[in-house]
Amino acid sequence: MERRVDFQSIRPFLPFQTGQLAVTWPPEVVRTLKSLSKGPSLSNVGSGKLFARTIIELRNILEFPSPYKSTLPGFSLFFDDLMNKDESKKWFGEVVPRLADLVLRLPALLDTHYKNAGETGLRLLETQQPGIVVLSQELIAALLSCSLFCLFPTANRPDKHLGHINFDKIFGFLSDRYKPDLENKIKCLVHYFERVSANMPTGNVSIERKVLPWRNSPSNIVYPNADFWSKSTNPLCRFEAHTSGAIEDQSTEVLEVDFADRFIGGLVLWRGIAQEEICFSINPELIVSILFLPMMEDNESIEMVGAERFSNYNGYNMTFRFFGDHVDTKSVDTMGRRRRRVIAIDALDRPGMTQYEPELLVRETNKAFCGYLLNPNVEGEIGVATGNWGCGLYGGDPEVKAVLQWLAASEAKRPFMLYYTFGLDVLEKLGPFAKWVESQKFSVGEVWSKVVKYSSGTLKGEITVGFFRWLVPSLYAKKSRAVGMGRAGPSQPGRVGGRG
Repeated sequence: MERRVDFQSIRPFLPFQTGQLAVTWPPEVVRTLKSLSKGPSLSNVGSGKLFARTIIELRNILEFPSPYKSTLPGFSLFFDDLMNKDESKKWFGEVVPRLADLVLRLPALLDTHYKNAGETGLRLLETQQPGIVVLSQELIAALLSCSLFCLFPTANRPDKHLGHINFDKIFGFLSDRYKPDLENKIKCLVHYFERVSANMPTGNVSIERKVLPWRNSPSNIVYPNADFWSKSTNPLCRFEAHTSGAIEDQSTEVLEVDFADRFIGGLVLWRGIAQEEICFSINPELIVSILFLPMMEDNESIEMVGAERFSNYNGYNMTFRFFGDHVDTKSVDTMGRRRRRVIAIDALDRPGMTQYEPELLVRETNKAFCGYLLNPNVEGEIGVATGNWGCGLYGGDPEVKAVLQWLAASEAKRPFMLYYTFGLDVLEKLGPFAKWVESQKFSVGEVWSKVVKYSSGTLKGEITVGFFRWLVPSLYAKKSRAVGMGRAGPSQPGRVGGRG
């Protein structure tokens, strides 16, 4: 294992002391973890406060800096005060011992992984480096247990543009400023550990960095320009608008869009609880991607296949609440294995009026196109389930962004797009608008040209209404004072279902 190039790339970011020739836990760490694995009667760790002190002790043994300053009171607040006493007793009596044993076995799990991985071994997938990593759900559980125990080194991660992977800050922020939504996000993560400690799943999860090469690449599919989009003769795929429901609640296999941050996972292990953070909280296996995937650039996306959903929820942002167990029986292949597909694409961050400039229209369409491109080895009619990508904190125009995603999915040869509006007023006419466009039998290039013309007029101040009203005014003929029917600019109010 130690001689493999892929292992050497990830070695500095794994929770082992630097300078070690072999991947093993130091004897002091082994003793502490073995003690934890025997339960509170031997370890004396039966509270959040003592659990946090053990975490600090383990980091000291590994010669890592202390965790976030409020970690100890954060663990104590959650496990000693917020968690039900019976649940807390079970957590420290049953769950923590099993997780400690799993962490103990991490070296052996890594050894098995690299013996079987071939070209899909765990490695640092650098920016502009396309590739795929396949991890067993058991290995993911061991790595995420290390995150819970805050065992990953942190000093060298910013240099590689890697996000924060330990759980110290999420518990620390809970103590700094308690918020119910943050407590409920932690409940989702804790529930995941309860589930895997009781019944370890046996599937695999693949995580792929997808790259649209720049124009000097020999690849057949390069980063398209505006001319490419205007000349496309491909037909539009089928489009369905839904005013209720959620992206992740599908009865068939689809590509679920993660409204991502440039740093995969966003603020899932921090304070945030927007669309991406919810996605990663109910599908915690996705969090492992933070370990080895640096930030995305404009021509990149990240596709994750096979992660399991463990939690139900309701609400959004400050109203987010953990709503119990979820058994993921949907989206399975012929072998009965879960095939939930999530595609992470990051939108323009608060571009204001510049989002209507041709270069940025190309950027957004290409970002979605990179994510939606079909894998030639995938069989079946796999469409896209998405929503108001880039229209929340990021300030995108919901009407234009919906159409750009439709064009990207169509050019990528996806058979259909399911669009969830989250009840946004300005998208009230999305369904009728899509039906009208489909009735005209427009090509991708024809609709693109209309978006460009509309955007140019908006930039010049010549157009002051939304794209739908501008292109199909008859849709609004019977409503002169409807809410949200003005130009759908970046300041449009309303819940939009996500940061990105």
